[in-house]
Amino acid sequence: MSKKPDDFRKAWSDIFRYIKRYRMMFILTAVFSAVASALALIGPYILSEMTDLIHDGLSADMDIDAIKQLGEILIIIYIVSGLLTFAENYMMATVSQRCAQMLRKDISRKMNHIPLSYFDRSSKGDVMSRVTNDVDTLGMSMNQCIGMMVSATTSLVFAFILMAFLNIPLTLLSVAIAVVGFAIIKSIAKRTQKYFKSQQKNLGAMNGLVEEQYTGHTVVSIYAGKKEALLRFDEINEELGHTAFRSQFLGGISSHLSGLISNVGYVLICVCGAMLYMGGSITFGVIVAFMIYVKLFTGAFSQISSAIVSMQSVAASAERVFIFLGYEEMSEEKETVTLGDIKGKVEFKDVCFGYDPGKEIIHNLSIRVQPGQKVAIVGPTGAGKTTLINLLMRFYDVDSGEITIDDIPISRMTRQQVRGLFGMVLQETWMFEGTLRENIVFNRTDVKDEDLDRICEAVGLHHFVSSLPDGYDTRIGDSDSMSVGQRQQVAIARAMVDSPSMVILDEATSSVDPLTEKQIKDATDRMMEGRTSFIIAHRLSTIIDADLILVVKNGSIVETGTHRDLISRNGPYRELYESQFDSE
Repeated sequence: MSKKPDDFRKAWSDIFRYIKRYRMMFILTAVFSAVASALALIGPYILSEMTDLIHDGLSADMDIDAIKQLGEILIIIYIVSGLLTFAENYMMATVSQRCAQMLRKDISRKMNHIPLSYFDRSSKGDVMSRVTNDVDTLGMSMNQCIGMMVSATTSLVFAFILMAFLNIPLTLLSVAIAVVGFAIIKSIAKRTQKYFKSQQKNLGAMNGLVEEQYTGHTVVSIYAGKKEALLRFDEINEELGHTAFRSQFLGGISSHLSGLISNVGYVLICVCGAMLYMGGSITFGVIVAFMIYVKLFTGAFSQISSAIVSMQSVAASAERVFIFLGYEEMSEEKETVTLGDIKGKVEFKDVCFGYDPGKEIIHNLSIRVQPGQKVAIVGPTGAGKTTLINLLMRFYDVDSGEITIDDIPISRMTRQQVRGLFGMVLQETWMFEGTLRENIVFNRTDVKDEDLDRICEAVGLHHFVSSLPDGYDTRIGDSDSMSVGQRQQVAIARAMVDSPSMVILDEATSSVDPLTEKQIKDATDRMMEGRTSFIIAHRLSTIIDADLILVVKNGSIVETGTHRDLISRNGPYRELYESQFDSE
């Protein structure tokens, strides 16, 4: 599908919304660039006069003083032009990089305001590519193309004016050469936009694949998936190489055409200039000046073409960035209720929900949980257990129905209020780059070492902490330096530090050995004491003592009761229980 001009204009319109925050510096940059280009173009005009003085001096007295005076003027002009160019480059780099910084900041803010569903549908590598590659391309290319466009346009206008003062026929010849060259270069540049866009898209796919294969390297190795991974890599790499080659080749060929056009221009100017000189229409200095001007004039067209190519690259990157920034955000929230001492009464009232429109997975679900109850949620894979927690935590909003906490609808609470009520331990854990202390306390600053010792002792981490060279201040990450079980223990300790009103455990002991499981169960029991708690469990042995067990199947609650009640009913729960222990 071809690229619409409106998309190009819209991308640059979005970019200028950021640039206008630095409008004064940008305007000053454009003025400096224009003045620098204009001064540089006065040089050949003065050089023409110097050449005529030298030419006349060959047959008469050489006017050395006049030549020196013109030379001094030329030197001053070129020095001032150079200083202005330096200042223009500095300010343009400042504007472009500040815009890139603002974009990164806005992307970071956006990540905290868009629905979780976006990340469910998007590759991590593609999101990372938008934040890094696309913004970097935007920042660097914007610096080049805007300054180049201003400088080239100024050169084009002033060169034409000064050439017209010198000689009209040679000016028309120069314009004809440049226009033909520009038409050729422009036709090539028009073809490059789709390749730049495909290049950025394939680069995002490549980053996603590399991130996926690196994260799952152990799984790939275990299941001998290296061949398939390499095939997928080769396929994306081939497409990336194809689009990158086309975009770079077509983008770079304009500079070679510019050189060819300039050389043809030299020849034509020399031939026509010689004929006019022999006819007495021009002086020898005019020919010298035009040989410089034709290079600057055709070079300006070439620069404009190169700037257009760079602008297309910027537009391709900007489009991906602004698509992300334009994604619909979660609604703004204000605290309309004040939460006092939360007892922990939770109720689902006729809740319906589906991740995709028309595909409902929770059907008219109603649950009532009393304060302080320990609630276990069990059922086959895909039954909707984790979905219930996602709805309770407001990771997703219900399609219909209502969820209340202490009879207050969570839709009236802010998401931060809702999530602040719960301590949550997920089945998938994550360690952030930093010290063990930072990973446990996370965003808390008032946690003492005595509290950490008590919590780590409770979850069985004390021995691990003692073995670290710097104790809690040892730097760790999500790497092989910690086992899956140890990372899970850290996640549980992180939840215990917050002393939450309610607790959610999503298979929190699924990756630990039986002894550690017992330690963690004792610790979580103490943490859940007096608190409403929700436990998602596949290992039914861990929830036998639950006050209420909810058996979920196909998005509905099919059984509720205690372990003893459900076993006596010979229903789905007993079937799950017996199948599990028979297999063990």
